[in-house]
Amino acid sequence: MSAPPPTGPLVTRDTIATGLRLLGVETGETLLVHSSLSSLGWVNGGAVAVVRGLLDALGPSGTLVVPAQTGDQSDPAVWGNPPVPEEWWDRIRATMPPYDPLITPARGVGVVPETVRTWPCALRSAHPQTSFAALGPRAREITEGHAADCRLGERSPLARLEELGARVLLLGAGYDSCTAFHLAEYRIPAPRVRVGRPAPGGGWETVTEVSITSDRFDELGHDYERDRPVVRGTVGAADARLFPVADAVAYAERWLPLHRPRETDFPHPAA
Repeated sequence: MSAPPPTGPLVTRDTIATGLRLLGVETGETLLVHSSLSSLGWVNGGAVAVVRGLLDALGPSGTLVVPAQTGDQSDPAVWGNPPVPEEWWDRIRATMPPYDPLITPARGVGVVPETVRTWPCALRSAHPQTSFAALGPRAREITEGHAADCRLGERSPLARLEELGARVLLLGAGYDSCTAFHLAEYRIPAPRVRVGRPAPGGGWETVTEVSITSDRFDELGHDYERDRPVVRGTVGAADARLFPVADAVAYAERWLPLHRPRETDFPHPAA
C-alpha cells in the first residue's frame, strides 16, 4: 500500500523567509534559533531550505546561531534514554572519542542545527557538551572563548548573545528548549555537580559545573509571555515566537528563585 500524500502546507525557502520577515525578523540582526522541522509542514528541501530561508531573512549582515549540543559526550552512569549496562561504563569512558568541533555531530537539537553546523563557513564553540554553531559576520565573536567549565554561563555564547542584543526565535519549538533561560541559572543560587566527559587529549576528565535543568521552563515561558512583549505568529504551519535574549534572561532571574528554588551550598556560583 502506498503512503498517503502529505497534508501540507507546502513550505519553501521563499515562504519561510517571507514568514520570518512578517513575524518581525530584521535584516542584520543576530538570531538564536530553536526549531522543529516537522512543525513547519511539508518543507520542499527540508532543513537546507529552512536554513536558506533564515539566512535570506537575516541578510548578509545578519548572524544565525543555533545550539549544537552533544549530550552523549557524558558519563554513561547518568544515561537514561536508554541506559546502558553498568558493566559497560568503564569501557565506554575509556574509548569514547573526544569532542571535535569540526566532526562531532549535534545530538538532540534537531536536524536544522546539524545542518547549520555543517554549513560552509560555520563556526562552532569549544565546549564539549553545550556548543553553539553560528553563521554570519558575528559568528566568531559569539562562538570563541566558550570555557570548558562553563556550559551556559558568563563565558558561553549565551552571554555574548545577550551583550549583542540578540533575539530568540522559537520556530515550532517550545519554551522548554529555550537555552537563554539557562544563563539565569548562573546568576542565582544553584547547586554544583560533577560532570564527566572524554578529555580533549584522551582519557576521561571530571569538572565541577553549575547544575542546569530545563525543569519547569514551559511554565516559566508561559508566565514570561503573559507578562512581557513576545512577538507571536506562524511560519508555515509552525507557531513562532520572537523575543530578546536579555529580556528573557532578566525575567528568568526573577522567576526561578520564586517558583523553582534549589538548595545549594554556593549562594553566588561563579560562572
